[in-house]
Amino acid sequence: MTTSSYMPNDDADKADLLDHLAATLPKYAALLGLSDADIATRQADAASFRYTLHTLNDMQSYAQHWTAYKNLLRDGGNGGAEWPVPPSLDQPMPPAVDPGVIPRLSAFVAHLKTLKNYTIAIGQDLWIVAASHAFDPTTLKPSLSIQIRAGHPVILWTKGKASAIEIWVDRNDGNGFVFLIINTEPNTTDTTPLPAPGTSAVWNYKAIYRLHDEQVGQWSDVVSVTVGG
Repeated sequence: MTTSSYMPNDDADKADLLDHLAATLPKYAALLGLSDADIATRQADAASFRYTLHTLNDMQSYAQHWTAYKNLLRDGGNGGAEWPVPPSLDQPMPPAVDPGVIPRLSAFVAHLKTLKNYTIAIGQDLWIVAASHAFDPTTLKPSLSIQIRAGHPVILWTKGKASAIEIWVDRNDGNGFVFLIINTEPNTTDTTPLPAPGTSAVWNYKAIYRLHDEQVGQWSDVVSVTVGG
């Protein structure tokens, strides 16, 4: 499989492209004759889209907390009776921008490539030149990291060219690694009830990418986190 466009398919990768262009474009502003408004628009679009994705992930994690709480409330089990705490919006919030961040980016890139001093080397540095290379799914390997939000582990990962990720967990309960979830969008909150109050446990996670509903590539390195009730 080859890549035919510089534009990524995944929202997280689109955000990476917007961030990179906003950060790298200023060094070519004088050479290409770009205005301050050109640069400011790219930076505002990048900041707004990144903030929106980050907030969406927080809200989706919060929805998962409510689902877990609903199940616990309905069926019983280990866990506290406290209401899930809503996430706080990160501050400062970037200014809102007009809809159409990606169409606006595409139009700008098309214009950029018509400018007199534009070169393929500049395009490659700005990530706006399509990479033409074979994609080998056997080389895929997730890279995981973990944050704690509202007491629950959030497994951070990027999607890349995979269609989904499959995550397994070992809670040191004698069962070894067991299947946790398949997700198609980063990131993943483990909403499993936490250990009883006053106790703690080490939870270990590993993951493998999926493509066309099958495991591909290599398992990630194992990452661990201590959780407490």
